[in-house]
Formats: sequence, structure tokens, C-alpha cells
Amino acid sequence: MVRCIDAVKKGEPLPEPTPGEPGTPGITITDLASFSPAPGTLAGEPDNLGVAGLPTNFTTNAAAHTRSGTLFGYPVTARFTPATFVFRYGDGQTRTTTTAGKTWEALRVPQFTPTDTSHTYAERGAYQASVDTVYTAEIDLGTGYFPISGTLTIPGPPQSIQIYEARTALVAHTCDEDPATEGCPAS
Repeated sequence: MVRCIDAVKKGEPLPEPTPGEPGTPGITITDLASFSPAPGTLAGEPDNLGVAGLPTNFTTNAAAHTRSGTLFGYPVTARFTPATFVFRYGDGQTRTTTTAGKTWEALRVPQFTPTDTSHTYAERGAYQASVDTVYTAEIDLGTGYFPISGTLTIPGPPQSIQIYEARTALVAHTCDEDPATEGCPAS
């Protein structure tokens, strides 16, 4: 690390990495953990609600961002880019994807259409779902960005997802036409 910092202070190019070791010499991904990459927040569609037996769509707001701070006493800017996402649905099931997900509207598909990030719950209930964002990192010591080997996994906060049970019945009349029709509230 001292070779890197000395080169930056003198305005010289950074020393080449040791053969077989990618990235900026002397700095590891664990050194950047203190820069606290942003956790992704999970959103279930529609409105963190779902229906048992039908897909609930999930998205996250995790995106590339930078954090500035001091590393070993010197100013550094770290750029974190999501590489993968681990969607944790709260029922023991997970899905790892390279996409943050898109809303049904953005995908131009009807609600309850399966997506790359959707999940179908088998039973009604309340589930605590979350997303872990796996970031790659680059740093800028004042001379441009250099990749750092490895990844950082940042867990997102849990979101309560309420799954309901839906029952349907074919009827000849609406509740307004015949209040005694099955499924209509009792008078």
C-alpha cells in the first residue's frame, strides 16, 4: 500500500500489480468494507402483498454508487457496482440473479406474470423477505479507478410481505343482483 500512496503523492503512475494478483497493489476488498456500500431495499409487487399460488414480483433499488473517505490516512473514492442479488423470500427459498428486477409495468406485462425475480408462495401468511447485494469495487486514489479483487455482500433490511389466499367462484349474478349469491357478504 505504501508504494501506491507514495506514487500518488509524487504524481507518478501507480506501480504495477504483482504478477498473478489482479487489482491495485496492497488494497483488498476487506479494506473497503468500512466504506459501507449501500444496502438494497426490497419491494414486493403489488404493495408488498401477494396471493398464495400466484407470483409476487420483487425488485430492489440497489445501484452503482460511490463513497469517499480515508483509507490508511489518505483520501480515496470507492465505486461499488452490484454484480449479483440474492433474493431471500422469507419462506426458506432464495434466488440469485444478476438483475435488480423490474416492475410489471416497466416489463409491460400483466400483474402476476412470472419474472426473473418473482416468487410464488405456497401458503398465506406474513413473510420477512430481503435482498443481499453482492458488490464489486473499484477505487480512485486521484489517478482514476482501479478494480479491487473480490466482492462485498451487503444484506438489505427485511420487508414484511403479506400473502393472502384467494378463492373464486363462478356465479350467475353479482352481489347487487342477488345478495344471497355465494361469496357475497351476509345481509
